[in-house]
Amino acid sequence: MSTRLEAQFAFLDEADRLKRITRATPISDGSRRENSAEHSWHLALYALALADQAGPGVRIDRVIRMLLIHDLVEIDVGDVPIHAAQGAAHGSAEVQAAEDAAACRIFGLLPGDQGAALLALWREFEANETPDAVFAKSLDRVQPVLMNLASGGGSWTEYQVTWPQLQSRVGHKVARGAPAIWDWLQTRLRAFFPDA
Repeated sequence: MSTRLEAQFAFLDEADRLKRITRATPISDGSRRENSAEHSWHLALYALALADQAGPGVRIDRVIRMLLIHDLVEIDVGDVPIHAAQGAAHGSAEVQAAEDAAACRIFGLLPGDQGAALLALWREFEANETPDAVFAKSLDRVQPVLMNLASGGGSWTEYQVTWPQLQSRVGHKVARGAPAIWDWLQTRLRAFFPDA
């Protein structure tokens, strides 16, 4: 087997570990928590199904690639729930540095050209500045909202999330990348958050 193939399969074997990372968000029936691989797969489907909600210039193929790789860093760092520690941990410099180191390690398993391309794509998602990243990030915020709604509150109940917290941590990102989706979601969120 070529060295290139060995590197590619080493990366794919490592990526399988994402199935072991349990997230705070439940699956829709509330019977268990989803794992990070399931979350990434579900988000890729969100991008396919909701492509017509993307803004001008958004390339859905790139969005799907971003969503498939965006949480691979959790293999090293674990899931950092957006509502844990009152939201402080999620965007902390410490978590960002750990995630960047994980991205370098994991994508570094690939041949140089592939690893560099996926690392750049992951960093683009994290920076949340390009149209592709903004739409991808909005979908990353939408999916847990729908899982929590379907399961009767899920991680919102566990973390005692309030409507202002949800707006601050989730709403602004969704509205920025998919305003019609946020409008649609808000009508459903009123059932769980009376002050919405």
